[in-house]
Amino acid sequence: MTNSPLNDLDTGSGLTYIFAVLALLASATLWGTIWYPLRLLQEQGLEGLWCALLMYGTALVVSIPWWARHRAAFFRRPLVLAWLGLASGWANIAFILAVIDGEVVRVTLLFFLYPIWATLIGRFVLREQMSVRAWLGFAIAVAGALIMMWNPDLDNPLPRDNNDWLALSAGVAFAVSAAIVRSLDEVDVVPKTIVVWAGVVVVAAIWLLIDAAEFPALEGKIYMAAVLLGLFATVAMTLLVQYGFHHVPVSRSSVILLFELVAGALSAYWLANEIPVTNEWLGGVVIVLGAWLVLTVSDIDGGDKKTV
Repeated sequence: MTNSPLNDLDTGSGLTYIFAVLALLASATLWGTIWYPLRLLQEQGLEGLWCALLMYGTALVVSIPWWARHRAAFFRRPLVLAWLGLASGWANIAFILAVIDGEVVRVTLLFFLYPIWATLIGRFVLREQMSVRAWLGFAIAVAGALIMMWNPDLDNPLPRDNNDWLALSAGVAFAVSAAIVRSLDEVDVVPKTIVVWAGVVVVAAIWLLIDAAEFPALEGKIYMAAVLLGLFATVAMTLLVQYGFHHVPVSRSSVILLFELVAGALSAYWLANEIPVTNEWLGGVVIVLGAWLVLTVSDIDGGDKKTV
């Protein structure tokens, strides 16, 4: 029998593993339902970019006490950390904008093509070897995306609107940021987290400047709602997922995070009456199967290795 942390629930390691899994599930649930308060705030006049700026700006302010403590880490590999901030910033902003205006399940599924982009980056940029199972998962997920995005009116599988493009680009940026994180083993989790939050603030600010957007004049309670969302959602989601990643192997934790799809689908159905059409359901199932094959391949090959 495999020596799993769950074999002995009375030990500290077993309980830690369970708490880590629960933390990942909680984070996935938050990410799968964050679209609803974001839409409510947009209906009150607080557009997605301004909301993201306030949310992640709040998280950044909360992290100020840690800046000095980890200041040396920021100068260890500044250029790489800057790229991490920009990639993570785009991933978060693009996902937020897409999930506010687009169909929740469709946007989430397109985002969850990120294991495919990560596989390509690993193979052709990081020169990692790929098993047959990894290539099979890659092909299946791509097929699922083509099925889901098929447009009968245009007879092509191209993204149908800006929300599709934003969701796809968010997944690509997330895969890039994941690859960068893997190259920053010498940098602790806290400074990397701060860089991610700062990246979102920078990307949102640049986008708003390019659009010459004026700060919306709204009631104070709306701004406070965005600040509280940043404090209790952004900070919580980040800490929960970091705790989970620290105690659960990456390949398993990534599969657990697929629960975001379930949370998104259920919340979209209950709160917005969004029901995916047949090709979206079919494509979604195929995408999840392909992503699962890619994400779990390291376990099948004998451990959590960098080679997929």
